[in-house]
Amino acid sequence: MSRRAAWALIALCAWTLWVWLTFTWIIGHQDHPMGFKVVHGLIAIGSIAFGLVAGWIGYRGLRPAREQGSDAEIADREVMGSR
Repeated sequence: MSRRAAWALIALCAWTLWVWLTFTWIIGHQDHPMGFKVVHGLIAIGSIAFGLVAGWIGYRGLRPAREQGSDAEIADREVMGSR
């Protein structure tokens, strides 16, 4: 995965969290029927879960680029993996 795609997924996560947490807070403090709040709460939970998964995938996409180290570090990881 490219760094650009990974950062796009992290941005998607941040945007989704901001939008749905703000929207949920607003709905919770307004006078709406309970059914409206329940349905939108369930949609919010699904969207937040989707956003968190996208952010996790983006974070995992950035990790290999950060872990690229010296040849000594790579050799150490290979030795540790063979034990």
